[in-house]
Amino acid sequence: MSVPSYKRVLIKLSGEALQGRQGFGIDPEVLKSLADELKQTVELGIETAVVIGGGNIFRGLSASKTGMDRATADYMGMLATVMNSIALQDALEQLGVFTRVLSAIDMKEVAEPYIRRRARRHLEKGRVVIFGAGTGNPFFTTDTAASLRAAEIGADVLLKATKVDGIYDKDPVRHADAVRYDRLTYHEVLTRDLAVMDATAISLCRENDLPIIVFDMLKQGNIKRVLCGEPLGTIVTNADVSGDPTPRVGGTTRDAT
Repeated sequence: MSVPSYKRVLIKLSGEALQGRQGFGIDPEVLKSLADELKQTVELGIETAVVIGGGNIFRGLSASKTGMDRATADYMGMLATVMNSIALQDALEQLGVFTRVLSAIDMKEVAEPYIRRRARRHLEKGRVVIFGAGTGNPFFTTDTAASLRAAEIGADVLLKATKVDGIYDKDPVRHADAVRYDRLTYHEVLTRDLAVMDATAISLCRENDLPIIVFDMLKQGNIKRVLCGEPLGTIVTNADVSGDPTPRVGGTTRDAT
């Protein structure tokens, strides 16, 4: 049996990943596959929390660029994350995994209100905790919500599950010579303006010495591999790392919400 490297983790998932090939909404097959992977983390004895975006339903930042009031657009985006959270909860519970959705916006009929101590208690009882509605405030991304919740619950690591295998020096979709990094510091991510998470999210992780691992979630079994210590993706920490990055070609790590 694989031995996990962490006791408590927070996994940040892209809402767009749920749409599969449909291009919009929630693909039931993708949802089931993701639930299967999360079930494996629970079976490893890892206390698992999740933050999921809402880009498959509504993207607040994109809407604001077309003229919608930014705060209004962001609140709509938060509601989209709750819809995804409830869908993921249902998929997990169909597999027999006890799950709780905690929302930063009060909606008692469908989710528990976010209370830090309650969230930690759910984790201690072996329940998967899904944090919905971001931080509950406009002008903050779900990346920032993930960093904040990870710090609040005392997670050992923040796993940023994307559609590619790590952080690149530039968009590898447009640049064939894009270089993938194996390791980076928070400072390097910020100063090089690498498109992995927004600056607020990176700064929160740096202040709380919370490691970030960016990896490809599309390959079946990768979540379990990362949690068991396999060197996948790119790790971001406070430690200075010397040496050249490993060149690889892939997609982009941008995940705006």
